[in-house]
Amino acid sequence: MLWPRLARGLFSRPLTEPVQAPPEEVVLALAQKLEVTSRARLGRSLAIRQVDAGSCNGCELEIHAMSGVLYDLERLGLRFVASPRHADVLLVTGPVTRNMREALERTRAATAEPCWVVAAGDCAVDGGVFKGSYAVEGGVAQVLPVDLLIPGCPPSPAQMLEGLLALMQAQG
Repeated sequence: MLWPRLARGLFSRPLTEPVQAPPEEVVLALAQKLEVTSRARLGRSLAIRQVDAGSCNGCELEIHAMSGVLYDLERLGLRFVASPRHADVLLVTGPVTRNMREALERTRAATAEPCWVVAAGDCAVDGGVFKGSYAVEGGVAQVLPVDLLIPGCPPSPAQMLEGLLALMQAQG
C-alpha cells in the first residue's frame, strides 16, 4: 500500500552520512595563499570556467561543493564565470567525447591569454573508465595542451583547491 510507505518516508530520518568538514585552519591557509598568489599574478581574483567534456557528473558534484558553505570559493578569491571570455582557467572534467571535442576547442579559442587548462578527475587525465571507447577521444591532453592534472575519481574539493594554488604558484 502507498500510505504506509508514505508515512514511513515522512516520519523517518534520511539515510545519509554525516558531513566531514575540512579542518578550518587548512581552508583558511589555502584561502590566504590563493588570495595572495592570484592578486600578485593577475592583480585580481582567479576566474574559472568549468567545462564538462562528457563526464559522469561526479567531478561536477565536487566542484559544486567548492562553492558551498564548507569551502565557499568566493572567500578564497576564486569565482566561476559564465563566459570563457572572462576566464583565466578552464577547468575541464570528463573524457573528451567526440561530440564535445569541437565545443572544447572553441571554448579554449574564446578564452583570453593567459589561460590555463586544468584537467580535473581521472577521466579528464587519461579517459578513465571510458578509455578506449569508440565515443571518447581520450583525456583533455589529446585535444588541448594541459597545464595541470588533478587525478581522482572524483578529486575532492580540497585537492582541486590545492591544485589551483600549485598552478598559480608555478605560473607566478
